[in-house]
Amino acid sequence: MTLLRYEPWGVVARLQRHFDQTFGDFAAAESNGSNGESLAAWIPSVDIHQESDKFVVRADLPGVEPKDISVTAENGVLTVSGERKFERSEEQKSGSRFERVEGRFVRRFTLPENVQTDNIRARHVNGVLELTIPKAAAPEPKKISVETH
Repeated sequence: MTLLRYEPWGVVARLQRHFDQTFGDFAAAESNGSNGESLAAWIPSVDIHQESDKFVVRADLPGVEPKDISVTAENGVLTVSGERKFERSEEQKSGSRFERVEGRFVRRFTLPENVQTDNIRARHVNGVLELTIPKAAAPEPKKISVETH
């Protein structure tokens, strides 16, 4: 017997992602208007998993050069942004069909409190950006002695 997780809002979430990828993430643009970020043209797919000592984030960024990727961790928010550029001649632009999206992208994630943001590592291999976010060691319980008078 196979157990499936029931997610009644899964279809709505997929529809929202499709709209965001098609028309840009207007909500993100609204919140970023003050810091000068332009509207995202596309949203990369991301996998996130947790291991005993770290979190791993993998983002599909085919065609994006490492120099065009920015990763920041600030105020408990991890931001991956950048831009994908394609060089096309004028001859290619007329009478051609392009389905691969170019332009700016932005993804943001709320970081848990138990991570070491100073030790985040980023690696870009074969169009996949892999972020390794180490967990902070859990504080050991401290025994407090009770004094008597």
